Amino acid sequence: QLQLVESGGGLVQPGGSLRLACAVSGFTSNAYAIGWFRQAPGKEREGVSCISRSAGSTNYADSVKGRFTISRDNAKNTVYLQMNSLKPEDTAVYYCAATLGFSRCVSGDGVDYWGKGTLVTVSS
Repeated sequence: QLQLVESGGGLVQPGGSLRLACAVSGFTSNAYAIGWFRQAPGKEREGVSCISRSAGSTNYADSVKGRFTISRDNAKNTVYLQMNSLKPEDTAVYYCAATLGFSRCVSGDGVDYWGKGTLVTVSS
């Protein structure tokens, strides 16, 4: 029912910035909380950040707190992840996902829809 399309990935130097976008479409798309997850080579998928359907609540993993900012523009049906002060450890495929409930996004359980992902490479 829901379609999620990520964009904005690419190659960036350590200390640089990148902004990812997740375009959400489908019936009642704004009913969902949206989260960003990532998976690095040889690592398990981990949650990065979540935002509630009305943007009243946000959550960040400790590893990105203070460096990443999630935002939501419901008029454009788009969720953004502004990534600053990027580190090589941030290199991963980043996925956006939709959940019916903010808590489900934070916990990482009950994800209803996934995007295909966008690759972020932080390297000099």
